[in-house]
This record gives sequence, structure tokens and C-alpha cells, in this order.
Amino acid sequence: MIAFSAPTPKLLSQILATMLAAALAYRTTTLGTVRVCSRRPHERLSADDLRLLVDLARQVSITLHAAQLSDALQKAREQLVLAREEERRRMRRNLHDGLGPTLAALRLQLGAARRTVRENPSEAERLLDELRSDVRDATAEIRRLVYDLRPPMLDEFGLVGALRNLQLTDTHLVRMMEAPEPLPPLPAAVEVAIYRIAAEALHNIVGHAGADRCAIQLDVAENAISLSVSDNGCGLPPTYLAGIGHRSMQERAAELGGSVNVLPVPGGGACVRATFPIQAVRDD
Repeated sequence: MIAFSAPTPKLLSQILATMLAAALAYRTTTLGTVRVCSRRPHERLSADDLRLLVDLARQVSITLHAAQLSDALQKAREQLVLAREEERRRMRRNLHDGLGPTLAALRLQLGAARRTVRENPSEAERLLDELRSDVRDATAEIRRLVYDLRPPMLDEFGLVGALRNLQLTDTHLVRMMEAPEPLPPLPAAVEVAIYRIAAEALHNIVGHAGADRCAIQLDVAENAISLSVSDNGCGLPPTYLAGIGHRSMQERAAELGGSVNVLPVPGGGACVRATFPIQAVRDD
């Protein structure tokens, strides 16, 4: 067995005195530091040793960056799978608990109407009236499920037209819309995110801002596309805390690598600004 003894304080100070540090960086991101020293106390590293250290730091930096990207990609995949399965679970629950029983009841009503149509026409007519009402409710439920997947107005009017036709409970709110013409093609996910965020922002304006005017603006730059929804209302309270709606908007943007900020407007009012990197538009 070989016994190792701890370095003496003098030897340790000599080692620290000759130790060199090389930053591990990838582009503008610092990933860490590598520290080396010579094999013997008081011995300086040669020029070849320094060149080797620089090359080693460069290779280690690339490896560390690749490892971080791999971890981030794996986490993103896991989040995507979880979100997809949660959405499937929600749709299954809606179909099973809502639409399924409704269709089963319609089948029973049809059978009852068929049995009574000859013997009791008035009763059969009543059953058919109920059946018509239930079919109308089932149709509305199907439309709601379809809307949850993708707002139909996006396919019917396009993003700009859909934003112009957003339904509001407060008809006195004057809306202005500004967008580049023509709007460049956007991925479906980005269109849905912008539409949902705009709808939530308008809902908050109607419910809390006390405004009579608002403006919706789309801007396309070289590296980003942004949505701004501003109003002339009472603005943000001094103790403003993000609520469910704000967090929902942030989550929608974050899924596509974007961000959402709620900012005060000079002179009164607030502005919701959502920004998506142009890479998300190009790579979809």
C-alpha cells in the first residue's frame, strides 16, 4: 500500500504561486475555469505548455457547450412530451365526459322517437324537439373542442383578420390595428400563440383597465416578430403581481422561445408586448 501525505503549507503556497487559470468560454458565454500548475515548485510553464493549455481550454469549452445543449434539448423534449400528453388527456376527458354521454343520449332519444312515432305522434314530436336541442348542444361542444385546437378564424381570415375580428364583451372599446402588409408566412404555432396572447390581453383590458381605446400592433424585424397590445386605461397598480392570465401568456411565449412583458404606457395605460425570435418562424 502506498501512503500519500498532504502537501505542506509552504509547498501549497509554492504551487498556488505558479498556478495559471484559463477561462472556458464559448463565444460570449463563460462556462468555467481550468487551473493548472507545473510539475515542480518554482518551475514556470513553457510557451509550448501555454499553447497546449489554450488549445485544451478551447476544446473543453466546446465539449461543455455541447453537453449543455444536449441537456437543454433533453429537457425541452421532456417538456414537449409532457405538454402533449397533458393535452391528449384533456381532450380525452372532454370527449369522454362531455361529448360521449351526449351522443349516447341522442341514440336513446332516436330509439324512443322511432318507437312512438306511429302510436303517439305528439310524444314523438316532443322527443324530436328535445333531440334537435341536444344536437345543437353537441355541435356547439364540437366547435369548442375544435376552437381549443386552433381558432377557426385564423384559417378563415388569417392572423391579421383574426385579430381584427376578436370578439369583445365591451363594444364601446375602440380598437386600432396595425400590421405590415403583407405579413410574412408564420408557423401555425406562432400564429396561435399571438392570437391567444392578444385575446387574453384584450380580455384584461375590458375587465380591469377601464380604457376606451386600445391598439394592436404587429412588428416584423430581422430577428424577431412582436405583438403589442396597449390601452389608455388606468395603468398598472404599484403592487402589480402577475396573475393567471399573465402567466398563461408567458408560458405560451416561452414554449416558442419568446417572452412577454407588461409595461406601463407614458401618460397612462399599459402595454402587453410579446416577442418571438425569428428563428422560431423560420425553422417551424
